[in-house]
Amino acid sequence: MSALPSDVTWVQRARAGWLYAVGLIVDGIGFLASIVALQQLPLFLVQAFVASAVAVTAALAVPALGIRLSRNEIAAIGAIAVGLILLAVSAAEGEARKVSSTFEWTLLGCGIALGLLLAIGLLDRSHSRSCIVLATTSGLGFGVVALAARVLGVRDPWWSTIASPALWAILAAGAVALVAYGFALDRGRATTVAAICSAVETIIPAGVGLLVLGDEFRSGFVVVAVIGFVMTLAACFVLASRADVQ
Repeated sequence: MSALPSDVTWVQRARAGWLYAVGLIVDGIGFLASIVALQQLPLFLVQAFVASAVAVTAALAVPALGIRLSRNEIAAIGAIAVGLILLAVSAAEGEARKVSSTFEWTLLGCGIALGLLLAIGLLDRSHSRSCIVLATTSGLGFGVVALAARVLGVRDPWWSTIASPALWAILAAGAVALVAYGFALDRGRATTVAAICSAVETIIPAGVGLLVLGDEFRSGFVVVAVIGFVMTLAACFVLASRADVQ
């Protein structure tokens, strides 16, 4: 979209960006699936799967764009597959540890506060610095969404869940994350945006999940999980370079 001439109307830009709209719809479906998964699976596992979506992008680029993957990229896809298998066998299923309403309100406050960080990034005249701020904001936003989804519980009666701070944290942080990601792509390299966002939205929630929410590894599988996590995230960074193909 940023490559279009400056005199192009917004209607023409919207037509040119229909693929982006389709991508957002697909992302939305994946987003809902991740929320459901987070009800029973630890954050370090679900967030690693979310970050590994870049492997699907790289694989689809072969038939869709006629791109040939290098040996390193093929190896990275294989590494992601192995890393996710290691994470899957090492993760202990279960609901998140019960947290106080203060934690949920804190997440909502973080989601709202990210709006200020978004504004700072948008107003920064340095495109390189703005890109980093916006990509970080996006990663933090998606991270808050993951944490809120992990602690979100369906109340009785179910419709009272609408008053849950965790639900509103998902909506607020999710909206900020999507806007920040779009503008970050417009102001910087896709590789940079994908790498920063993936790292922030994966590492921070995983750490909070282990330290605060009671996410656990299966007995004797801590090393296996760490290897799988590092392998998956590192391979995702390698594959993020596919986003810069012209």
